[in-house]
Amino acid sequence: MLTMTDNAMGAIRDLIVGEYLPHQAGLRIAVKPDEKGALEFSLASDAWSGDHVIEKEDVRVFLDPGAVAFLEDKTLDAEHDPRGRPVFRLTP
Repeated sequence: MLTMTDNAMGAIRDLIVGEYLPHQAGLRIAVKPDEKGALEFSLASDAWSGDHVIEKEDVRVFLDPGAVAFLEDKTLDAEHDPRGRPVFRLTP
C-alpha cells in the first residue's frame, strides 16, 4: 500500500489548513481519465465512493480504485518549490 513520508504529511496538512477544509479532508489521487498512465492530485473534503483511504496520524490520502494497483509499492514524498508551494512525487 502507498506510504507517506513526513514531508508529504506536512505538505498535505498545510494544504488542508490553507483551504479551510473539514477535518476529514485529504489529498485525493486518481487516474487521469484522458491521459493513459497519468495521475491527478486534488484536495477532497472526504473520500469518494469506492476510494481506498490511507490514514497516518491526522493525514488522509484517498486513492481512486483505478490508482490503487499502480500506487501499491510507492512512497508519496513532497518538497517545496521556490515559491513555497508543495510539489509531490512518487518513488518506488
